[in-house]
Amino acid sequence: MTIVSGFADISIFQLLLVALMALFASIIGGLAGYGTGALMPLVLVPLVGAEPVVPIIAISALFTNSSRAIAYLRYADRRRALIVLACAALTTALGAYGYTRLTNAGAALVIGTMLILSVPLRRVLRSRQVKIGDTGLAAGSVGYGVLVGGTSGSGVILLSLLMAAGLEGAAVIATDAMVSLGTGLIKISVFGLAGAVTAQVLAFALLIGGIAIPGAFLAKAFVERMPVHIHTAILDVAVITGGLVMISAAARQLIG
Repeated sequence: MTIVSGFADISIFQLLLVALMALFASIIGGLAGYGTGALMPLVLVPLVGAEPVVPIIAISALFTNSSRAIAYLRYADRRRALIVLACAALTTALGAYGYTRLTNAGAALVIGTMLILSVPLRRVLRSRQVKIGDTGLAAGSVGYGVLVGGTSGSGVILLSLLMAAGLEGAAVIATDAMVSLGTGLIKISVFGLAGAVTAQVLAFALLIGGIAIPGAFLAKAFVERMPVHIHTAILDVAVITGGLVMISAAARQLIG
């Protein structure tokens, strides 16, 4: 198995499209704290199908979250990061294992549904401005683990939990990156044991991760200059549209 073989039947134009989306998603993620897991499936699913998407994003996220954690390190709340990781570790592994048992159509349905639900969920959680303590953060992390283990685009839930726990601004982004590194390692371990880490998965993950590294530092430079509500609105439209396309494709496979 060679990494280059993972790009078989993929054109230069398609690789360029993936690279550009990776850079864009990384910048959005650095600004808003989420975006990569929501945007990358929009270009990956048509190219490689739904099944490899979550493993690809899990591996590439090690690069993006590492660069984001370094860029915002001094803002991180390590105590709350440890609470989330301790409570989400087991359920993350269970969610990842469940994902490996899905067919291509099933994976597309799961990812598409999660993407669509993430938009109203984020708005509801933000509008209600729920406040929680360490106990509430721990309880919410258990459920978050299931979703982050087996879906893409669930990062909005972690952000909402951290904000409800009292974190703001750069502290949310930094702590989210630290937690995501931990859950990402758990997911990759499960996917590796299940045989889901193929040459194709590694090739696309390395491409996305390598291209996206500068995104976090670009985002940090622009974080005080770019109106967050503009890219958030664009992201919402793209995520809902992509989710509908995935569900439609999965439905056609199941019916056919």
